[in-house]
Amino acid sequence: MAEPSPGEPGKVAAGRKRNRRKRAPSPVYGAIDLGTNNCRMLLAHRTGSGFQVIDAFSRVVRLGEGVAAEGRLSDDAMDRAVEALKICASKIRRHKSIRYRSIATQACRMAGNGEEFLERVRTETGLEFDLISPEEEARLAVHGCVDLLDPEKDAALVIDIGGGSTELSWVDLAEWRKRGGPESGGRPPMKSWTSTPVGVVTLSERFPEREDREAWYNEMKAYAAGLMKTPRGARAMRPLFSEGRGHLVGTSGTVTSMAGVHLRLPRYDRSRVDGLWMSGEEALAACARLRNLDVAGRALEPTIGSDRAELVLAGCAIYEAVAEAWPADRLRVGDRGLREGMLLNLMRKSRKRRRKRRRDSDETDGEE
Repeated sequence: MAEPSPGEPGKVAAGRKRNRRKRAPSPVYGAIDLGTNNCRMLLAHRTGSGFQVIDAFSRVVRLGEGVAAEGRLSDDAMDRAVEALKICASKIRRHKSIRYRSIATQACRMAGNGEEFLERVRTETGLEFDLISPEEEARLAVHGCVDLLDPEKDAALVIDIGGGSTELSWVDLAEWRKRGGPESGGRPPMKSWTSTPVGVVTLSERFPEREDREAWYNEMKAYAAGLMKTPRGARAMRPLFSEGRGHLVGTSGTVTSMAGVHLRLPRYDRSRVDGLWMSGEEALAACARLRNLDVAGRALEPTIGSDRAELVLAGCAIYEAVAEAWPADRLRVGDRGLREGMLLNLMRKSRKRRRKRRRDSDETDGEE
């Protein structure tokens, strides 16, 4: 903001009238991700090629609770989600200049009353939701963690373990490197992707915890592995992982929980978790440590807590199923995902519109 002229604050001195254009407020960008287990929101300002978060919200709503068995969202689950989304809507209304997007994923895709629920959300909160496809969900997860990819490797597998589904995306880092890598500003090419209809909520509901924890855990892992398909485009990348030329990226609450357990954090600290490199052995050791605890013991883990205690082992089982099929010596942990991908996409589209307006203005100015 310009400094006020000498004299009365905020007024231009006599005889020094200036034609000043009032600067528009910096736009706020927002992203709401309504998943099977969580409702999450980020609000941010653009900063160069990235963004700075100015507000965030996250609440466990368990929207997909029981949907795998009943085929419908329950009244209680919908009520919990609507109450959380009212908070999101209130935060959005505080900003005069805001561009945002709201998405719903697997729970609403699975439920027979998913679209009916989203209409209720629109009526009660004013928020319009896009019910996105599994492919778009996978692409957003990749976009949100671009700066976690190691351009020195030839391939990466991005693992997004959700509440109702797990998206796997294979990224061609060798091709990205040829195109200039991170410095080019371009996105790394996704070689292939797949969506597996199993997540921490659906898997834990299908396999209630038993006293014979090891057998129970192995059953979950085998079930998840049996559902995972290797798309044609990914098959050619298997040798890269077998030869140690690929790495894994985990963008879910499961993987951040594993990282917190590995670091023995007294409380969750995003600055230490996001971007952490773990070896394959360290990741499996964190899963094993959690596997040896009952629900009460997991709830006492500072980075797990009661909200995730019942679900985290289902996530570990899914992670292990992926890691066994796609062995890698390193795992990059990301406390980020769909919201970050949405924010970056919104900002990218905003830059494109601004450049187009400038071009149109230049063409108009050049006309005689």
